[in-house]
Amino acid sequence: MNMRILVVGGGGREHAITLALSKNTKTDLYCVMGKKNPGIAKLCREVLIHPETDAEIVLAFAKQHNIEYAVVGPEAPLAAGVSDALTAAGIGCVGPSQAAARIETDKGFCRSLMQKHGIAGCPAYKLCRTPEEAAEYIRSYPGDLAVKPTGLTGGKGVKVMGEQVDREGAVAYAMTLKDQTIILEERLLGEEFTLMAFVDGKTLVPMPLVQDHKRAFEGDIGPNTGGMGSYTLADHTFPFVTDADYQAAFAIMQATVAALAKEGCPYKGVLYGQFMNTAEGPKVIEFNARFGDPEAMNVLTLLDSDFVTIAEHIVSGTLTPADVSFRKQATVCKYLVPKDYPEHPHAGDPITLGPHENTILYYANVIEEAGILKTQTSRTMAFVGVGATLTEAEEAAESACRNVSGNVRHRTDIGTEALFAKRISHMKELRG
Repeated sequence: MNMRILVVGGGGREHAITLALSKNTKTDLYCVMGKKNPGIAKLCREVLIHPETDAEIVLAFAKQHNIEYAVVGPEAPLAAGVSDALTAAGIGCVGPSQAAARIETDKGFCRSLMQKHGIAGCPAYKLCRTPEEAAEYIRSYPGDLAVKPTGLTGGKGVKVMGEQVDREGAVAYAMTLKDQTIILEERLLGEEFTLMAFVDGKTLVPMPLVQDHKRAFEGDIGPNTGGMGSYTLADHTFPFVTDADYQAAFAIMQATVAALAKEGCPYKGVLYGQFMNTAEGPKVIEFNARFGDPEAMNVLTLLDSDFVTIAEHIVSGTLTPADVSFRKQATVCKYLVPKDYPEHPHAGDPITLGPHENTILYYANVIEEAGILKTQTSRTMAFVGVGATLTEAEEAAESACRNVSGNVRHRTDIGTEALFAKRISHMKELRG
């Protein structure tokens, strides 16, 4: 009899998770998602369209279908305790408990945990209980700060002085953050990179390094988004991240998992470390308690080993590096987004796919009506180009995006040699 696996979530990341799980032919897949993702629906025996944060309904659906394992994609169901409900019912869950997920859902908890356990890479920060306290601190602070609400913001809640706002702009933004703690952090200068790892409570097995592009427009300008695209190199590292930087980042993640276990909330699932590689080495911008989106699409496209076995070993606490292997190829992921995204995204526009050789297509916030794909108000779909080199992968992704007709756009510069060279020279400059 086939193993029954539930995927919770309906975005591009969850399409990548479902496709990776489906490569094991001895599985039957099920999904609970807020909106019907046509790519996920095609891979599943049955789907339930329902808010994925409703732990009671997710559990009832899982029990109805005798689900053995679940993979929780987004952060909101983790914050709502979906993983706890499934685990309590004896369903193995790839996704941390509500308490362990605070590493993402409560930025104040994350910083306090790092400080309490002496974990390296923690930027200087201050927690402010009121907007007025934050405003006073911003005005008196001699340098630039990043202003962050402590709760979930879908990657869009941070405003950085000297980049997106000036001092008074930072004050004005802080004043809008009512009824929550505000965290003010030193502005970090460097190159961002993402290191994700599979975690079984103790053991971490790392994935290829990825670099995401949050800004809406070419040349890294415009407002932050959930991520416009990302890339990996064939050797799974970056030239602007030295071996020492990589080891330091991985050690920070290991220490964080050990600290969570000591606090009585062991971590099982995927841990996402977003780092700023500074002149002094990697600093933690944030942790996420799940795969990144778009980064999941890069790494899961390359995953060579059986994701179902990885899931089983995460749940049983028996994960080893031998369980995980990735193809030595480069990937470039480019998101197509609706017109006027992210500020005033236009929904309901029909889109038509064209040829997309050497790419994998992942559906995200898109609906299918009478065989016609239509945009919604968030990121529409992503193409992941795969090749022996970054250039090959970028050309495949770019060509696929250009062949889509409709009221959508994408960032043409992601994964290009020009942007990549800029990253390398920026890091060299910082390190003198």
